[in-house]
Amino acid sequence: MAAMAAEEEEYEAVLCVKPAVHVYRVPPRASNRGYRAAEWQLDQPAWSGRLRITAKGKIAFIKLEDKTSGELFAQAPVEQFPGIAVESVTDSSRYFVIRIEDGNGRRAFIGVGFVDRGDAFDFNVALQDHFKWVRQQSELAKQAQNPDQGPKLDLGFKEGQTIKLNIANMKKKEGATGNTRPRPAGPGGLSLLPPPPGGKSSAPVCPPGERPSSLSAPAQLPGTPITDSLLSWPQPAAAPSAATTDVWGDFAKASGSASNQTQANAGWVQF
Repeated sequence: MAAMAAEEEEYEAVLCVKPAVHVYRVPPRASNRGYRAAEWQLDQPAWSGRLRITAKGKIAFIKLEDKTSGELFAQAPVEQFPGIAVESVTDSSRYFVIRIEDGNGRRAFIGVGFVDRGDAFDFNVALQDHFKWVRQQSELAKQAQNPDQGPKLDLGFKEGQTIKLNIANMKKKEGATGNTRPRPAGPGGLSLLPPPPGGKSSAPVCPPGERPSSLSAPAQLPGTPITDSLLSWPQPAAAPSAATTDVWGDFAKASGSASNQTQANAGWVQF
């Protein structure tokens, strides 16, 4: 039942239609050298009409029909091409020998000729394309039944095979890390952004070797808790060392010994 249902679901497709063909009686072939169209009495065709190639499943049918009424004159089922059902003649590309059947088991070979050489070419290509499709469908069905037997895609590296990667901007320029400058630290250890070009820094600049005696506390916004990170407490002034004493002496004193004055004036250029 399943096979009958599958046959009923198959539809008949039209592959090629040629409006003008001639049918000839073919004499028995005396040897295996092939058929020759010159032996067919080409000026006296036995029948003229329309040729239509249809396909139902894997089988193609060559149908010879009347031009006006479409009545079937003869039909040739083709199960393989090239094969015994359709043969080309040896002396022309416009003539073929086909094997027709009447459905009762009787078969006969007749000659078919096309008026135009292009029609003969289309007839040949239509049969070739159909049976090419049949072979592809058979291969796909076999692969579906045995998927492990198909060719496997191997993406692994073969022995001795290497690969080279060239990625731009991966090398670090020499000295790139030495060009970075640390941000200046502001009051309370907070880092300050550098001033814009042409601007002035808001942080006070102290002379070298000296520290500010007192720093003003930053303004507190209403509702903001007081934390040590937001306050900068004043640092005690460092005691002056011997290295930072005035090397020129105390010039505010009017009295002093002559030696001290001479020693003090030794560093000045006398004009």
